[in-house]
Amino acid sequence: MIPHFLPRMKNHLLICCLLMLSMCTQNNKPVAKKSTKPNIVYILADQLRAQALGYSGDPNANTPNLDQLAAKAINFKNAVAVSPVCTPYRAALMTGRYPLSTGMFMNDLYLPSEELCMAEIYKEAGYKTGYIGKWHLDGHGRESYIPKDRRQGFQYWKVLECTHDYNNSFYYANDDTTKLKWEGYDAYAQTKDAQDYIRRHSSDEEPFLLMISYGIPHFPHHTAPPELKEKYPLESIKLRPNVPEWRQEEARKEAQGYYAHLMALDHCIGNLMKTLEEEGKADNTILVFTADHGEMLGSQGESPKEKQRPWDESIRVPFLIRYPAVFGKEGYEVNAPINTPDILPTLLSMSEVSIPSSIEGEDLTGFISNDKVEDDRAALIMSVYPFAGYDGGSPFRGIRTARYTYVRKQDQAWLLYDNLEDPFQMENLLNNPIYQELQKDLDNTLQAKLKERGDLFLPKEQYLTMWGYEVNTERGHEIPYKAYETNVQSPKFKPNTPLDISSEE
Repeated sequence: MIPHFLPRMKNHLLICCLLMLSMCTQNNKPVAKKSTKPNIVYILADQLRAQALGYSGDPNANTPNLDQLAAKAINFKNAVAVSPVCTPYRAALMTGRYPLSTGMFMNDLYLPSEELCMAEIYKEAGYKTGYIGKWHLDGHGRESYIPKDRRQGFQYWKVLECTHDYNNSFYYANDDTTKLKWEGYDAYAQTKDAQDYIRRHSSDEEPFLLMISYGIPHFPHHTAPPELKEKYPLESIKLRPNVPEWRQEEARKEAQGYYAHLMALDHCIGNLMKTLEEEGKADNTILVFTADHGEMLGSQGESPKEKQRPWDESIRVPFLIRYPAVFGKEGYEVNAPINTPDILPTLLSMSEVSIPSSIEGEDLTGFISNDKVEDDRAALIMSVYPFAGYDGGSPFRGIRTARYTYVRKQDQAWLLYDNLEDPFQMENLLNNPIYQELQKDLDNTLQAKLKERGDLFLPKEQYLTMWGYEVNTERGHEIPYKAYETNVQSPKFKPNTPLDISSEE
């Protein structure tokens, strides 16, 4: 089957394909050949905002390897996290479904095995699957062993549910119930393990899907490698202009470790790319680099460590995807927003794997192949039940287009930004007469998105009742994340179809 995005291919790639076909039928004898399906290496950072990279223009960032990748990759400039916090993002990524379809709208919930997930789909398509690092989808306790039947199709397994103790980090290996310790700074050790996995499987007939899920640059920031922190004297750190003066001292202290963690992450990415090149796998590998959500670092006056906000520092994430065998080796940008549920169907399409009907996100390969980078769409963003540091905050629903951000609280419009004219989102255009028609159009688009998803935007407490969750009010309305298996919080509410929303609502 010829991919529908074939117009992107270079002419010499077509010639190479014909030569390969010829080699496989030399002398009319069948020649054994490896799968032509691409390998997939998916790199997921934690709490890395889109603005914090060298190629994004951050003056603090020292990210030469990621800058090099961006120069050779498809850069979705407006990638957003559908719900900017760990577990909701990861559930949406694995399933291609929205948080209110799976019930995964808070941290430390259990993603039920009934959900059809990324690795299960790829395994059915003939892929070997592997996962290294942070999981945060099991809900049985952050340090508990995760048995095979709860790994959502991943075979090779070196994982801990959740930790950010980077210099004292543990994991479980495959079916061994012994808790093991990563040597030194865990991101470096996890990278070495991923490199070994690539080397071991580089000559296999079957393609592989490998996910590397790093904990960095998520706080605690001060635990970054000291030799990297030294490169960021506090007085040299440049903050975004939307950080108010009263937040700046605290923001610089956090930013020092944040950018040091990021330097370490960049080093890891460089090693992974080098290994793919050395093994001859770089061209026929879909390499993805992204993050689950961003971090405010003092912007808009918010706490430096916070997410769960509708501002770009929280919702926008890097999203680089490289597949030279089909899309060539020259990088280019796509303005159309890609949302978390869109990632899985887009990845499946690029791999020529059928997209299951359960997936709610959209295949965005068309935005890659049609050369119309000015094309736009609206990506839905949401916070269903704010918790932890934001438990007193307002739930929200909103949309992010290539140009505009529009957000509502439950009973009123809240934010409207022109992100091209105002990239730091310092002027709320809400109820400005000049933008009255635009605001109306954006609101109509948001309402249509909510209707499509069956989202009534109810008071936040009703979602706890609906899904049968209990929260720990002494810990900021969090799901009790040290739950034992007998009281795991998994979704009880299972809507078969979107809820009906009348036009009056």
